[in-house]
Amino acid sequence: SEWVEMTKRIGFWIDMENPYITLKNDYIESVWWSLKQIWEKKLLYKGHKVVPYCPRCGTVLSAHEVAQGYREVKEPSIFVKFKIKGEETYFLAWTTTPWTLISNVALAVHPDEAYIKIRYENETLILAEERAAVILKGKEYETLDRFLGKELEKKEYEPLFTFETPDKPAWYVICAEFVTMEEGTGIVHIAPAFGEEDYEAGKKYGLPVIQLVKKDGTFHEKVTPWKGLFVKDADPKIIEHLKERNLLAGVREYTHDYPFCWRCESPLLYYAMESWFIAMSKKRENLIKNNEQIQWYPEHIKHGRFGDFIEEAKDWALSRDRYWGTPLPIWTCTECGHQVCVGSVDELKKLSTNFSEPYDLHKPYVDQLDVRCPKCNGRMRRESEVIDCWYDSGSAPFAQWHYPMENKKVFEKNFPVDFICEALDQTRGWFYSLLAISTLLFDKPAYKRVLTLGLVLDKDGQKMSKSKKNYVDPSVIFEKEGADALRWYLLSANAPWMPIRFYEDAVKETLGGFILT
Repeated sequence: SEWVEMTKRIGFWIDMENPYITLKNDYIESVWWSLKQIWEKKLLYKGHKVVPYCPRCGTVLSAHEVAQGYREVKEPSIFVKFKIKGEETYFLAWTTTPWTLISNVALAVHPDEAYIKIRYENETLILAEERAAVILKGKEYETLDRFLGKELEKKEYEPLFTFETPDKPAWYVICAEFVTMEEGTGIVHIAPAFGEEDYEAGKKYGLPVIQLVKKDGTFHEKVTPWKGLFVKDADPKIIEHLKERNLLAGVREYTHDYPFCWRCESPLLYYAMESWFIAMSKKRENLIKNNEQIQWYPEHIKHGRFGDFIEEAKDWALSRDRYWGTPLPIWTCTECGHQVCVGSVDELKKLSTNFSEPYDLHKPYVDQLDVRCPKCNGRMRRESEVIDCWYDSGSAPFAQWHYPMENKKVFEKNFPVDFICEALDQTRGWFYSLLAISTLLFDKPAYKRVLTLGLVLDKDGQKMSKSKKNYVDPSVIFEKEGADALRWYLLSANAPWMPIRFYEDAVKETLGGFILT
């Protein structure tokens, strides 16, 4: 009621009498229908891969969610020595995530780049020739040998840690095109449990996945020196440990962008686990084609921030390990393994022996249904996850009408919508989910025109946040300066797509300089 009153006071034109509510059964049923369409197109699948994961929320995030939460951070990057088996020679690798060294299983080199063996400060090291010239600039070293990266392939080294015995061959050099000469040493430490490229390289070489981090982001009991410690907090201890073993060649502060959870602001981990995905990578060309039909304001967003994002569209990590949300409508038979994606309440009724009215499609009620396999009549269990809330949001064009169960003509008349408007960050949120889902279902955009608003910032130009307590309560402004003063300031302070610095003194100036003159 407070939000409704504030909305009316500021003159926000919105249909308050007929809202769409994503938690209603009709809305959920339409969402289920859409997921069944995607399932039948073989674009909804379960996979095991490295995904962005929030250890605090305990759930996976999608690529467009991750893109909303990057921050610049300063962290230690380290140069680590890996001793070659049977030799007094070390591979020199570089990493910005010391905690992942616990699960190291390989070292990657670029097959076509030059590598050198050098004598430096009484040690024999191997690194990329191009990087040696940068890292050791101004320092004396002797070049003992030179070779291409592919000549190092399959060369074995001694493991840094052996907290778990791998079930496949490990601790040898592999070749990978993603190894860059732009930073580091030209030798990349590989931990398939914690990196997308590492995981794919691991599949190619048949490397083991050593997962020694629990889902709460702390080390497993097997990691005895640091068990129970949050991985990021373990970095300085691991660095000190390597130093004591004379395996640390150097530490440098590294400034880079790192993803944080958009919900709770915790640092994300990249974590190998099972999840449900929508194969958006197969629809990139369709996304690009449909984006061409949309009028963007300002125009540069179309082929810039938004266009660049959809050109690299990744498979949508759909499932979430949460309790509240739209349940994933996939049931698996405990007897024969047959899977069913339920697309309507009627379909669920036919599969269930104990469905009754009234009903609620949420947990825990949906999981109390006795669902039977259409193939063998065995007991079926629902895949326990709920779906990404951004999928709910992106389903609004059809789900608000309970389409296709009813209101077909109303939906068809209003789709695509003429105009939508949201802040710039929604190029990674609602703008994307709307286009993605409409492309998957109808191969057309969900909207004709979009206005991208600039963010409302505080007096110092910082993004407003409850945690920072740098926001201004609009109701206070209403009472002191009046709603018209606030409205005029927001309209006149800048172009709609530009950021606005919002603070009480600025509204007062508007009141005195225009409304009261």
